[in-house]
Amino acid sequence: MSFRRKLLLMFALTVIVSVTAVAWLVSMITRQAFEKANEERASALAAQFQREFNRRGDDILRRVEAIAASDAVTRIAMAQGTANHGTFANEAGPIAQSHQLEFLEFVDGDGVIVSSAQLPAKFGYADSSLGDLAKLATKPAFPKLEELNDGSTLGLFGVRPVNIGEKPLYVVGGQRVDRKFLAGLELQPGTRAMLYSNLSSAFSAQMIIDPSGTLKDGDKLAPVIGDTLRHASEERALVHWSDDPADDESIDAIPLNGADGKPLGVLLVGTARRPYVDVKRHIQSAAMLVGGSSIVLAILLSSWVAARVTKPVEQLAVAAREVASGNLGTSVDVTSNDEVGDLAEAFNRMTRELLEQKDRLVQTERVAAWRELARRLAHELKNPLFPLQLTVENLVKARAQSPALFEEIFQESADTLLTEINNLKQVILRFSEFSKMPQPHWQKVEINDVVKNVARLFQPQLEARASGSIECRVDLGANLPAIAADAELLHRVISNLVLNAMDAMPKGGTLTLRTRQIGDRIVCDVSDTGVGLTPEECARLFTPYYTSKQHGTGLGLAIVQSVISDHGGRVSVDSQPGRGTTFRIELPRNLNKLQTTVAQVSPVLTRGQ
Repeated sequence: MSFRRKLLLMFALTVIVSVTAVAWLVSMITRQAFEKANEERASALAAQFQREFNRRGDDILRRVEAIAASDAVTRIAMAQGTANHGTFANEAGPIAQSHQLEFLEFVDGDGVIVSSAQLPAKFGYADSSLGDLAKLATKPAFPKLEELNDGSTLGLFGVRPVNIGEKPLYVVGGQRVDRKFLAGLELQPGTRAMLYSNLSSAFSAQMIIDPSGTLKDGDKLAPVIGDTLRHASEERALVHWSDDPADDESIDAIPLNGADGKPLGVLLVGTARRPYVDVKRHIQSAAMLVGGSSIVLAILLSSWVAARVTKPVEQLAVAAREVASGNLGTSVDVTSNDEVGDLAEAFNRMTRELLEQKDRLVQTERVAAWRELARRLAHELKNPLFPLQLTVENLVKARAQSPALFEEIFQESADTLLTEINNLKQVILRFSEFSKMPQPHWQKVEINDVVKNVARLFQPQLEARASGSIECRVDLGANLPAIAADAELLHRVISNLVLNAMDAMPKGGTLTLRTRQIGDRIVCDVSDTGVGLTPEECARLFTPYYTSKQHGTGLGLAIVQSVISDHGGRVSVDSQPGRGTTFRIELPRNLNKLQTTVAQVSPVLTRGQ
């Protein structure tokens, strides 16, 4: 991955992480604030509803007290005990209607109903559902289940006495707690009231009503209603009406306890969570918008930074590759005064110093090479010149002392002179051959074929050695690809290494020729089990004119290195004294060389045709 892409990825990742973290943090803070505000709001709404409920109860009590103080009720109270039960049976209805009460009953001190507005036929019957009327007469309004012709219903009742005569007359009045009652409650926007009447031991969703009528999906309120009835205390829960979180609702359940303290119903106050969900969605949308805008900004910023930073770095990378390929004169332009500019300046200074060091090194190596050449030439030429000098001096002495003796040694001296002159020619010829190393003639070559030809050529010589035969082992890699090379020069290289191996094993041993592929290179090893070389000898082994042999010229391994270098490969040696030596040749496939040669030859062949 390029530096520019890494920079872009880093910017984008930083923006995404930052925006996500901020959005999550804002959402968490918003949720906590909403939860806290919602909890406070729900508590306030419950308290408000309780006050509203108490206000309705106080209103019922005022109406009941007004009825108890009326002349009609006073007359009924004074006549109780003297009139029969049917005398006032129809009195409760008109009075309840005039005071806007749905329920109204007159009950004497013995608990017998004197008159009933909701069920006129109840007169003369004892009402056991109220319990101790004297005690209830001193209490505020209370919920009560009222039996009607069509079933039971929940109402809010108040009891007040009329103390005339020996026994008091009790006025019991109330109103239904139904959807009309709920609709009359003053609630804040976003809230609603629902009522569950506990008319049976088993839960029934049909008993849940709201101002619009029977509530749909009332079964989802069963858990919170059950907890409220079971514990007879206020409960709170979150209800999921649908898969959309915006439809969720926080429910506060308030038990409606009767006169005996048992819950007769549950008042449900719901608070919508849609505002919170909408705010959360707005935050997410804003986060996505900010994130997208930030990513676009990051791309533009990274492009600007890339032009500012990565371009000089890319130029430095290209220049570094040029230096690695040998072009030490490479330099980069310094366009800034920051750290990148310092780096470019340091790179240019490094290349200048490398170029100067290379020039000094080349000059030093050239002087050393000339000195080594002069030394080797002096050594090679001194050996034949000394016999030449002695022979000429002997001829001069013989001619001066005795012409007859001169004729006798002339032929012998002439043979000596010719022999040594021929040696001089051989020395000059070897140095001339090294100076005129031919360039490779590129062609498709199978390295295994070259190795097999060399092994076949030297096999008789290896077996016929008088001092000890040498076993030749050939280990050729399978399916090696062909390479572009000069087969004749490679044959000469491997032959030279085989000759060196034979000289290293004067008493016999094992010669191993091995080929294989390592990566994109073809490797050829020539190993022997001879005397081996010291580290100092290995270091100077490929130096021209250096030899550890008594009659060597020191050019064989120098020629090997020159040929392999021309092929774009490398040759190395691994040896220890007494453990043998391995020469390793690594060659590239050089297919581009072969393609270039074909491209150069094809036009010539076409013109020849």
